[in-house]
Amino acid sequence: MAKKATEPLFVKSKVREYIKGKECNTSSGILDGDTFNGIIMGILDKAINRAKANNRKTVKARDL
Repeated sequence: MAKKATEPLFVKSKVREYIKGKECNTSSGILDGDTFNGIIMGILDKAINRAKANNRKTVKARDL
């Protein structure tokens, strides 16, 4: 059974635009792979865990 791709949690064109604004090029691998999405989900998971540890259901900027 093939692994189902996770929907990206970022806007590819905005990431490309940001990197280009820093005078660099974007490899297709950064946008098409699961690595970038995994990093974002890891950050969000840590924020969620912190909110829960503080008895909140609302994830706030300070949790990041």
